[in-house]
Amino acid sequence: MRKPLIIASLLWISACGDPDPTSPPPDDLPDAGQPDASGEPEAPSELFDELSMPAEPTLSASDFEGAQSCARCHPDHVSQWRSSAHAYAMVDPVYRALVKVRQADLDGREDRFCLQCHSAIATRGGEITPGFTFEGLSEIALEGVTCEACHKISSVERPYNAGHTLDPRGPMRGPLSDPAPTDAHESASSPLFQGALLCGSCHDVIESDGLHLERPYAEWLESEAAEQEQPCQRCHMPTRAGKAATDGPDRPVIHEHRFVGVDLPLVEGFIADPDELETVRAQIATLLGGAAELRLAASPATRVGGQVDLQATITNRISAHSLPTGTTFIRQLWLEITVTDAQGAVIYQTGHLDEGGDLRDHFSSTDPYGDPDLITLGSSLVNAEGSPEIFSWRATEHTSTALSPRYSRTYTLFIPTTQATLGPLQIEARLRFRSHPPYLLRALGLADLVDQVPIHDIARASLSATLLPE
Repeated sequence: MRKPLIIASLLWISACGDPDPTSPPPDDLPDAGQPDASGEPEAPSELFDELSMPAEPTLSASDFEGAQSCARCHPDHVSQWRSSAHAYAMVDPVYRALVKVRQADLDGREDRFCLQCHSAIATRGGEITPGFTFEGLSEIALEGVTCEACHKISSVERPYNAGHTLDPRGPMRGPLSDPAPTDAHESASSPLFQGALLCGSCHDVIESDGLHLERPYAEWLESEAAEQEQPCQRCHMPTRAGKAATDGPDRPVIHEHRFVGVDLPLVEGFIADPDELETVRAQIATLLGGAAELRLAASPATRVGGQVDLQATITNRISAHSLPTGTTFIRQLWLEITVTDAQGAVIYQTGHLDEGGDLRDHFSSTDPYGDPDLITLGSSLVNAEGSPEIFSWRATEHTSTALSPRYSRTYTLFIPTTQATLGPLQIEARLRFRSHPPYLLRALGLADLVDQVPIHDIARASLSATLLPE
């Protein structure tokens, strides 16, 4: 059994609105099913937002160029982008399946909610209508977060839910203070591209009912990284010397455009080049490898038949955001501990997977709640009945056990022994991470992807515990 001893943690159940990430969400969401004068409930209206989900198109997709046109002068950047989560945003099978479940649940009324970030051009251009299909979208829509979807941003009006302004007829904006003149397009320097706010405009997400689902930018605002003026780009867009364009000048600093994160694309062949795939794998491993520290401590000596008190301390080494961050209600981070005696017999374990590859929690199909000592870091959704929920739009609560930047949390676990236990005990611990749980993939009809999701061991620790004779 375990008892958590909280040294430092961040627990939030919050909703955002306006640029202040701690203020309430806006009140301009459409009424759903309110009675009219006759006393009959009206049909719920389609969800809209003047900026990111306009009732009428505010731009035309034809005003935007696809990534291929950018590749003529920026082949390296486009090649890197093609292996990124930005390029993957509209072809990700998990995302597509989630959108289809939401469409069915809400009769298409909120079809633009997820698309407002995943394809802002298509959403603002009027392509995303109730009941849309991915197969029916234009090529530029399916490019997702394509080159001009970022470089045509002129301002950020709010730090969540696609809160940026797109200027399709304006210049290509970027962080260079002296962009080289080119006949291809007008260029302009924008300080937005040197800060975290630009990323926050899409990477912080508030559900339509006000639940704050994703908050990496809000976490960054309160972090050591923000105090030191270290934005998201510092880790997620590494720099090197080179040319920003093939005919441009040599520059001491240009940014990589893989937008390295923690998700490996699950579409076979999405990253066709084996060398590029290995580069992406290595960057994910490097990013995760420095994310956490794990330390173990145990009672100095325990008599045979007694209980070993084991303390496991997890530290978030990331200075910019919580561990984990983003879609924490999907991502899984957990502690696995195995204790063996002097003969190698397992006398205690927690964090081990069931036959289907799931943690032994509520969502295990073979051993639900079979691991009472299970330690997880992330977040949980709960529905109106008080039961754990998979889908965010069905949830009424969202609670987090994620670790704040640079914070630690200690858990105490109690390891039982018997008169027959032979010491010393060997304790092995791993902090493990994966981007998608098997139960979610199976619920979405994507069971064939379960084996493609890698598990990363991001921290390890071991300890020997002495047992004294009676």
